[in-house]
Amino acid sequence: MGKSFLLVTASIGSGHEKAASAIAEGIQAYFPDARIDTVDFMRWDTSFINAFMKSCYLKMLALVPNLYEFMYRFTDGNRKGGFIQLLMAQAMSRSIKRLVRKYRPDVIICTHPFPAEAVSHLGDSWRQQFVSVAVITDYSVHRMWICPNMDLYFVGCDFMKKQLIADGIREDTIHVTGIPVSRDFYQARDKAACRQAAGLSQDLPVVLLMGGGLGLGRIVAALEQLEKLEPRLQLLVAAGRNHELKAQAERFGGTSHHCVHVYGFTDKVCQLMGASDILVTKPGALTLTEAMAMGLPMVLHEPIPGPETDNARYMSGCGAAVWLHAGDNLACVIRDLLSEQYALSDMAMAARRHARPGTVQEIARAIEELL
Repeated sequence: MGKSFLLVTASIGSGHEKAASAIAEGIQAYFPDARIDTVDFMRWDTSFINAFMKSCYLKMLALVPNLYEFMYRFTDGNRKGGFIQLLMAQAMSRSIKRLVRKYRPDVIICTHPFPAEAVSHLGDSWRQQFVSVAVITDYSVHRMWICPNMDLYFVGCDFMKKQLIADGIREDTIHVTGIPVSRDFYQARDKAACRQAAGLSQDLPVVLLMGGGLGLGRIVAALEQLEKLEPRLQLLVAAGRNHELKAQAERFGGTSHHCVHVYGFTDKVCQLMGASDILVTKPGALTLTEAMAMGLPMVLHEPIPGPETDNARYMSGCGAAVWLHAGDNLACVIRDLLSEQYALSDMAMAARRHARPGTVQEIARAIEELL
């Protein structure tokens, strides 16, 4: 009988869920007989407390982002963060116990720190029933990810491994694999074919604007800045689940001198990235990793304070992205990049150089060795 895998994720944005989906894809390929279940830890039917925290998080992010930054930094301290982490783990441990009873997993894989905390907080008799795995879905380590009783950690870069070791995590449990994304993003794609499939012109530059699954990142303001560019562009707007943004972008497209194409939540991201010359996005780690896998140059703006600032710092340091700071002009940056093809070529090569196409296979192999 095949092993049972339980992936516990969180529907906050789409990154944690996309990482879980990529892992499930890789696990199924590596363990063909495995049973794989994926659970959203933040759904009301999983836990009222967890879902309530998610609701508060989204409201805080939308209404008072500076408060979110304060909370992120406040909880990143060892003493304050550790105390809050303990309280949250105790509150959420019942949810994990219910899931263990229901699914009887051989392996639990967490792509969000909340379920990882809850798993790590369980007593020995519970944790001995399964292999516990944490997959960090940003390019930095927040205090909430420090869960000393996890059996395996998978991280995006070498610096994160050093962070975890400094915080007391055993070195032999940590694997630097990159962040998991679907293998579709590592398939070679012809730009002309992608443009044809998307109904785009082969002659005009293509700029893709994304704001993650929640459609954040002040995309309409970015469109207004790009309207100042005289050369005609093809602007692709991926609005995610943000219906208001989709309607606003469609209204903008009706009067723009650029050719604007607007998409809601779509499974065509590979095609859109393959058709594009530049990606303009807030720096969510999964979107950045997908673009890196495809060798797509990035312009990063409007990070959610905290983790996305760290993601932007990492990507710009790799040479795969330009990070816009306060006062920088998006239109000027796009104009300069499109007029300097060597710069775009260098960014594309840097992206591919740092991509990790074997991430999910490495994760599966390390789990197999421990099993």
